[in-house]
Amino acid sequence: MPSPLNPHPNAHPDAGAYSNAAQIAAVLSTRAALVLPRASSVVTHFAMLLETRIKANASGRPGPNAPTGDYRRSWTHEVHTNQADASAVVGTNKPQARRLEYGFVGEDSLGRVFHQRPFPHVGPAVAQVRPAFLAALREITEAGA
Repeated sequence: MPSPLNPHPNAHPDAGAYSNAAQIAAVLSTRAALVLPRASSVVTHFAMLLETRIKANASGRPGPNAPTGDYRRSWTHEVHTNQADASAVVGTNKPQARRLEYGFVGEDSLGRVFHQRPFPHVGPAVAQVRPAFLAALREITEAGA
């Protein structure tokens, strides 16, 4: 017997509102299926953009000088996607990366003393790319389907 406040035939007599939960669940399910592929695309795009920006910043002052280009070429990115998320790693296998980014003061393992100033190139690249990346992710989540 429908409630006077809820004309739905399956409504409990004490129910005061009609629920379209099944319709909402279907819409959310459809949107969720679209979010991961879109997020993966955004993550891939911005990983490549970050890698490019780091390489540009590592091409001379105020970043480090790269006379041979070997250090610059060492920067790569990897994108990982599974059923729940998409992530990317942008990095290098060169040991001098940390010293170039942050500088080094003190004695190294061979007993040499250094006062090497930092040549930031990763931090500024992240600062440049981050706002657009967050805006792109926000657009995916707010736009829906």
